[in-house]
Amino acid sequence: MRLRTAGIVTAATALLVAGAVRLGTAGSAAAAECTGDPLPSPTVAAQPLRTGFTFTEGPTWVADPGVLLFSDMQNPSGAEGVQASTIWRFTPPATFEEFIPDAGSNGLAVDGDRIVAATHDQRSLSTYALSDRSRGVLAAGFQGRKFNSPNDVTIAADGTIYFTDPNFQRANRPDEQSGVTGVYRLRNGVVDLIDGTVAQPNGIALSPDGTTLYVGGLASNQIFAYPVQADGSVGPRRNFARLTSPDGVGIDCAGNLYWASYNDGRVHVITPGGTEIGSITAGRNTTNVAFGGPLGKTLFITSGTSGNFGIYSVELPLAGHPY
Repeated sequence: MRLRTAGIVTAATALLVAGAVRLGTAGSAAAAECTGDPLPSPTVAAQPLRTGFTFTEGPTWVADPGVLLFSDMQNPSGAEGVQASTIWRFTPPATFEEFIPDAGSNGLAVDGDRIVAATHDQRSLSTYALSDRSRGVLAAGFQGRKFNSPNDVTIAADGTIYFTDPNFQRANRPDEQSGVTGVYRLRNGVVDLIDGTVAQPNGIALSPDGTTLYVGGLASNQIFAYPVQADGSVGPRRNFARLTSPDGVGIDCAGNLYWASYNDGRVHVITPGGTEIGSITAGRNTTNVAFGGPLGKTLFITSGTSGNFGIYSVELPLAGHPY
């Protein structure tokens, strides 16, 4: 998921003053204007910026210098069947370049001067410095056992990291989690399993005020919501919405969710109350989204077909809440 930023106007103002938000002047103005409909019409079409990638995932916007990072995952290879992955950088309007080869990444977030990456190559949560692209490890596993294949990540304003661990990219490597596909929290260097009963958890996001954690259960076609406490712990989950094959997700400054459905090639827009109000079409298999652009109102979408994935975009009325 994304850069930590502000959300609804009251929460946005408080976080901006505290220095936790890194949107800049344009982002601050966009947050202050967070009113109105999130879509100009019930169905909107995104346009391709570039196709021809193998399998794009994990887009995230870097406000300074104004670029989009995303993962391009290759086909399985070797005896273990692991998918290599490269982090690409898109500089609008049309420059694409390899940024970090052999990153082993899926979902990405940006936290200050580093990328936080869900990395399936080492089955870990990793960091990459934006300055020199050096790699570090935030979490190598849980209770001495390797994760399956960390998939997506979101970061709270206080630095607490939440991430999902399905087994999609575990490939032929041993199952060290005994069948558990989990939702985890990393806080002050300690990893906690917050839910080990979600079948194939995938996309993950926080509400703009940080009080609700959303997780998509891809195997159950269900989106769950968890209350988040002041210490970063979560309470019992509730069923929030149903969606076919919920993959990655973004959120706008008003708390509307933009959830990618892998199977139907759409991004479904869902209100904080759980009501779907429209959708955005992209390539046939949609994997993830991220808000960005100079005003935070460009929605970037990773979507396509096997061997021909791409980056799509559409301009929307409301600014995003990337974190």
